Amino acid sequence: MNREEIIETLKASYSREVRKGLVRSIVEQEKKEDELAILKQYKIINQIFSYVLQQSGWKMGENSGSWDSSPLGIMTDVFPKLSTTKWYEEQKLTTNQNVEVQVREK
Repeated sequence: MNREEIIETLKASYSREVRKGLVRSIVEQEKKEDELAILKQYKIINQIFSYVLQQSGWKMGENSGSWDSSPLGIMTDVFPKLSTTKWYEEQKLTTNQNVEVQVREK
């Protein structure tokens, strides 16, 4: 699927209110630092992110030379203000570290 198809599919599957509510809930739980509640919210967003990765055909090995952030871009297009969450920062950090390792090994 291309970027626009993925975005449209997700927007059709999750109403605007649901998408905003999920991000709002993640932010609230992160502020409260309630680990169990955070994990529940992360599980939901991780499942959606896995779908985005799968549908976009993104693979670490193929994108290790230069970080292609399009899957995270799709997520921020679909979920307003997702980039304000610790989840988003963790995804960027984890991926950047993995890219560095892949580049060093080459």
